[in-house]
Amino acid sequence: MSNYPRFNFRIDATDPYSRARVGFLTTPHGGLETPAFIFCATRAAMKAATPADLLASGTQIILSNTYHLMLQPGSELIARQGGLHKFCGWNGPMLTDSGGFQIFSLGHGSVADEIKGRRTQNRVQTLLKITEHGAEFRSYLDGRLHVLTPERSIQIQRELGADLIVVLDECTPFHADKAYTARSLALSHRWGLRCLQEFNRGLDHGDERQALYGILQGGIYPDLRREAAEFVNNQPFFGHAVGGTLGGDKQQMQEVVEVAMRHLRPDRPVHLLGIGGISDIISGVAQGIDTFDCVAPTRMARHGAALLPKTPNERINLNNACHREDRNPLWDACTCYCCRNFSRAYLHHLFKSHEILGMQLITIHNIAVMNRLMHDVRHAIRLGKLTDVKNQWLV
Repeated sequence: MSNYPRFNFRIDATDPYSRARVGFLTTPHGGLETPAFIFCATRAAMKAATPADLLASGTQIILSNTYHLMLQPGSELIARQGGLHKFCGWNGPMLTDSGGFQIFSLGHGSVADEIKGRRTQNRVQTLLKITEHGAEFRSYLDGRLHVLTPERSIQIQRELGADLIVVLDECTPFHADKAYTARSLALSHRWGLRCLQEFNRGLDHGDERQALYGILQGGIYPDLRREAAEFVNNQPFFGHAVGGTLGGDKQQMQEVVEVAMRHLRPDRPVHLLGIGGISDIISGVAQGIDTFDCVAPTRMARHGAALLPKTPNERINLNNACHREDRNPLWDACTCYCCRNFSRAYLHHLFKSHEILGMQLITIHNIAVMNRLMHDVRHAIRLGKLTDVKNQWLV
């Protein structure tokens, strides 16, 4: 039976008109107020930002990717370096995923858009097979053969040393039929039990540094999502993560998340995997989601897109000519380093000149915007006025 003596999750306030709640999640590397956004330092590094940049805007927690770090530089090396926190210079809470999404991506030759029902790009398929034992694939770096099993995923995450870790699962694509999704869900549950057994072996040796999250799969099928919720509810996980295919559009995604949240026990923290749009976060918070993660805010920054409230598509593109002589900051109400010191015209110039500084400045801004959004969300829930956030942030 798993127990988590160094972890705690408490609920401090609830919204009277929705499932939204404000909580506090305690880890060995500090605590975080929820709802919170988790920024993606995929390879143990934030692209175009430093840990100091993250801290300056109030970032509470980051995540790294098990799949990529097992291939380079290897979890054993990171363990010898003192663990992921010391290795990357971040002393706050951290989460690692299991590698399951990468199994999905490689298996279907696609990128993250597929999970939302959009099939827009293809990449070489390097997955050889998924069996009861685990996933066999070749490294995209050097072609070497690897096998990722539930036990190995937990062992790697133990070596990395993040506070919050996740069970290994298979993430089915949007176009998978119900029969395949049901078989995949059953496999993910068997893998989840093996992850728990491996995790408990660490506890038996006194390793209490980490807490384990169980994942809810089930695609777009309400009965499978309910089955997944019942499974994780009855296992000794610290928290739950809603993952997998969430539908072909925002409305279907909200419906899938609503079904999952309706059946989950309310005393554990709930994470929504891979979702980071402003409107999606506000919707997810209303349904009781406590944490979110997504590469989008920092990825779009590297292409010149700056997040702004009350803006169509939630962003503006600094590459556009309309910003060429604009003396205004990105957002008058933003206190980030970028907005305090630079104009839209300068940022436009940086991107037109292919200067790395442009990517850095908008990354800093987008991180600050996401943290500001989560601050506003928490404040509004405490006041019982979550609908005000929607009016203040969305068109």
